[in-house]
Amino acid sequence: MSLSPGQTLRRLRERKPLVHQITNYVVMNETANATLALGALPVMAHAREEVEEMVGLAGALVLNIGTLSPHWIDAMLLAGKAANARDVPVVLDPVGAGATRYRTDTARRILDEVKVTVLRGNQGEVATLVGVDAEVRGVESIEVGGDAADLARAAARSLSLVASVTGPVDHVSDGDRVLAIANGHELLAAVTGTGCMSSTITACFLTAKPVPPLEAAVEALATFGVAAEDAAVVAKGPGSFHVALYDALAALDPETLDGRARIS
Repeated sequence: MSLSPGQTLRRLRERKPLVHQITNYVVMNETANATLALGALPVMAHAREEVEEMVGLAGALVLNIGTLSPHWIDAMLLAGKAANARDVPVVLDPVGAGATRYRTDTARRILDEVKVTVLRGNQGEVATLVGVDAEVRGVESIEVGGDAADLARAAARSLSLVASVTGPVDHVSDGDRVLAIANGHELLAAVTGTGCMSSTITACFLTAKPVPPLEAAVEALATFGVAAEDAAVVAKGPGSFHVALYDALAALDPETLDGRARIS
């Protein structure tokens, strides 16, 4: 396996892929700006009347259940099935799965009806979807039993996808291999939407074919983590960190990125 987040980032910026995002009201602006800062193009289309057509123009699709309503669920299922028919990779962000039955059931329904390429969630969300005891309060993972690497492997195997489990150290697995990513900064947990941004950046990297999904998901988290480290250098707190994060994404240097990625 050859990992080169710098090479993938360079390819992404050259191609400027469209990333279709059916995401939540809280983070639309954040994930759209993160997509642009990285070098891709966002579109935030969620109307049932257009999602199938829009996903046909996109290089990847993000389904984020952060602010659910019935018509959005319908749109996600329509878009996901259209993406599958066109071989467009799909990232599912099961925001708050485990907090309420509605969220958990919706995430499971999407997993049942759509071929998801990468499941990107925190430990509590992913644990809920594979039947491991976890406490999720609102959209935050509070407590999870077991090891994060084992959880990623178990999720990947049971759901037949790439599981990307984010936390203080991120773990990504295809059911066989498990890779850990140690890049990042504690301020990521102090800003709303950074988990959703990591899902969006994962989708951006999935457009860089022929990079396989496991490698793309790992490279995406390493890249986002490096940007967070750079943003933290100039930040005075969560507010300035939030702004600096976009600048850091835009300023990432593909030539030095590989050397800064802490992947094991």
